[in-house]
Amino acid sequence: MKALSIKVKGAILSFVILLMCLFIWHMATTQKVAPPPGISTNSSEYNSLMGQGGGETVQKTGFPTLTQMGQTIYKQLSHPFYDNGPNDKGIGIQLAYSLARVGLGFLLAMLVAIPLGFWIGMSPLAYEAFNPFIQILKPISPLAWMPIALYTIKDSSISGIFVIFICSVWPMLLNTAFGVANVRKELLNVTKTLEVSPLRKAFLIILPAAAPTILTGMRISMGIAWLVIVAAEMLVGGTGVGYFLWNEWNNLSLSSVIFAILLIGIVGMLLDTAFGKLQKVVSYAD
Repeated sequence: MKALSIKVKGAILSFVILLMCLFIWHMATTQKVAPPPGISTNSSEYNSLMGQGGGETVQKTGFPTLTQMGQTIYKQLSHPFYDNGPNDKGIGIQLAYSLARVGLGFLLAMLVAIPLGFWIGMSPLAYEAFNPFIQILKPISPLAWMPIALYTIKDSSISGIFVIFICSVWPMLLNTAFGVANVRKELLNVTKTLEVSPLRKAFLIILPAAAPTILTGMRISMGIAWLVIVAAEMLVGGTGVGYFLWNEWNNLSLSSVIFAILLIGIVGMLLDTAFGKLQKVVSYAD
């Protein structure tokens, strides 16, 4: 009951903070200005230039107002799957391209990182052999691989998938190796006593014990992948949320740029929440 009360209070506080931010946004995007000397505010030419009705002295700044943002959000979400050609697709189609690239690159990283992490975690020799390469490759920015990917693969979409793969591998690999290496010795001693086969030991003992740590690595990898795909799509263009954002900036549509930023944040939050729920499912009390 106490935990529920804290959640309710937290939700109320979050709503109040949101209202404050919206109020500040509203005040910052409208300002009262005096007309130039010798020009009446009732002048039709002046009001037309300022985008105002007669007698008004409120001028919009270059930053979009809340009303403009509402219009942009309604416009983008009312027809999210329209397709008018290569450079004019709905936000639903752009989001689907981004999620497909992230999903495929992430899946390929899982197929490599989890088995290799198991081996490294169970074998001190493998750890010593692979650790120097991991420590050298891990700090390299994923986008640094983009020129090499474009040169060798010669396809922007597949190059984006490769970049997602390369940025997702390391957190999953390291967390899998750490989780496997730190399985309680008592459990491993029991498997030796019962003469359990290595395959059964891996699936029935080590995997359940290391699952929370592996999911943590997957959760971190997904966050990095979603971060990187937006930047990669801004570089290579074509399709995706990153391309949409950059294209709207080139069109000087600042409200659409802000809409894309909010959408990226919301989708990232949903992906992280999904992995957080999955992590709770596989966690167990010591």
